[in-house]
Amino acid sequence: MRKTIRTTLLAGAAFMLAAGLGAAALPPSGPLPPPDNQKLAHAIFKDIVEVHSVHAIGTKGVADILVRYLKAGGFTDADIHVLPEEKYPNQVNVVVRLAGKGKGKPILWNGHMDVVEAKPEDWSLPPFQFIEKDGYFYGRGTSDMKDEDAAVAASLIRLKKEGFVPDRDIIAAFTADEEVGEEQDGMWYLVREHKPLVDAEFAINPDGGSGNIDNGKRMDFGVETSEKTYVTFTLETTNKGGHSSEPRPDNAIYQLANGLVRLSHYDFPFKTNATTRIYYAKTAESQTGQLKADLQTLSHPQVDLAAARRVATDSAFNAILHSTCVATMLAAGHQENALAGSATATVQCRIMPDETVEGAKVAIEQAVADTGIKVSVLGIVVSSPESPPNPVLMASVQKVVTSMWPGVPALPNMSAGASDSIFTRNAGIPSYGIGGGWNDIHDVRMHGRDERHEIGDFYSTVEFTYRLMKELSQAK
Repeated sequence: MRKTIRTTLLAGAAFMLAAGLGAAALPPSGPLPPPDNQKLAHAIFKDIVEVHSVHAIGTKGVADILVRYLKAGGFTDADIHVLPEEKYPNQVNVVVRLAGKGKGKPILWNGHMDVVEAKPEDWSLPPFQFIEKDGYFYGRGTSDMKDEDAAVAASLIRLKKEGFVPDRDIIAAFTADEEVGEEQDGMWYLVREHKPLVDAEFAINPDGGSGNIDNGKRMDFGVETSEKTYVTFTLETTNKGGHSSEPRPDNAIYQLANGLVRLSHYDFPFKTNATTRIYYAKTAESQTGQLKADLQTLSHPQVDLAAARRVATDSAFNAILHSTCVATMLAAGHQENALAGSATATVQCRIMPDETVEGAKVAIEQAVADTGIKVSVLGIVVSSPESPPNPVLMASVQKVVTSMWPGVPALPNMSAGASDSIFTRNAGIPSYGIGGGWNDIHDVRMHGRDERHEIGDFYSTVEFTYRLMKELSQAK
C-alpha cells in the first residue's frame, strides 16, 4: 500500500502521540461470519502471511495457495486464470470470476499479494510467521493487505458454496508487485495485457481498510474516490569542479541548496474537487469553532484562501488541499578535498488528480528560479482522474456499513498517497478504495515493525466483504 492513512481527527492524534499517550482499547468488532467461514478465512490468512512474497522472491507462492483454496471451494479451471508476467515469471497474478446472470457489467475486487520486506532483527516476533498473541494476528501483511486478500477469497468461496448467483459477474484480481512502484505492477499489467478479464463497471480496492478509530471510538468509514499522482523529480546542478583549496562562487552544492530553499517557500494553489468538498462538509460535522467554520467554507466550490491557509497548518489536511513537492534526498561530491562537479536532489511530488506532470515541472522550475538547475522527471508516471462519488454506490456502502456498525457515516475521500486504483482509473474503470478493516489512528503499523491485525476486526472484515459483494452485485 503506497497510500497514506486518512483521519478526521488529525490534531487530536498528533497530540496523543506527542504526549506519549497509548491508544485506547479498540471498540467491539462488528458482526462475524459463520464459524465455518471464519475457519476458512483463518486458514487462508495464515498460509499466505507465511509466504515471503517480497519483490525479490515474487508472488507465485501466494498465488498457488489462493488457487488451491478457490478450487477446493468449487471454482473450476475455467473460472480461474493464473497469469505470470512474461518478463517476471515469479510475479504471478490470479483472476477468478463468479459468474452472474448477465444483468449488468461485472464488478471487480482487486488486491495485491506482495509485501514490503521485513528484517527479523527489527521485529520482536518473526515477521513471516503467523502468530496469534494478545488478541492480534501478527506478521508482515496482516494489515497490508493479505488480510483483505483472505477476506475476498473467503467471501467468494462462501458465496459459491451457498449457490449464490449475482445479477452480474463478480471478478477478483489478486495481483503482484504493488509495493515496488509504477515501473512494474500486477494491476497495470492486467489492464494493459488482459483487460477483458478484469474489465468492469467499477472496481473495489480494499487496500488498507477504510474505517478510522480514534481514542476507542469508530469515527467514519472512508470511500477513496481519488488519489494524487505520485511523481518524482531530480534537480541537478553541474560545473567543472576543482580543488577545495580554491573555492569559487559557482559552487554546485550552494547553487542547488539555494534553489531548494526557494522551492521550500513555494506553495501550489489551493483547490478542491467533488470528493474533497463532500469530505470537508462531512468532517465539519464532528468539529467545533474555527476549524468547523473553515471546513464548511471549503465545502463550497469557490476556495476561500484564508480558510484554506488556516486548515493547511495541519499537515494531513494540507496534503489534500493542493499539490505538494518536498525534497527527500541529496547527493553531491565524491571526495572531501574536491569541489563537487555536480549536486542532485530528489524531490517527491503528489499532484492533484486534475493537474499534469508537465505543469508541476514548470512550477518547480519557476520556484527554484535558476536556469542552471536542471529539472527532470524520474521514472514512469501514471496519472488517473477522480472517480465521481457515485450516489448509488455511496448509498450501498452506507447500507452495509450501517448493518455492521450503526451510526458510522460513510464519506468519500481523496488519498494523498497512491494505490493500484491509479491503474484501473487510468484504464477507464471507476475505482473506489473500500476495505472492511479499521485502523487505530494512533497505532498504524503498515510497512512497520510488528505489523498486526486485531482478531475480531479481521473476522468482521471478512463479513463486511461478503455483505458488500452481495449488495453491489445486484443490478440497481
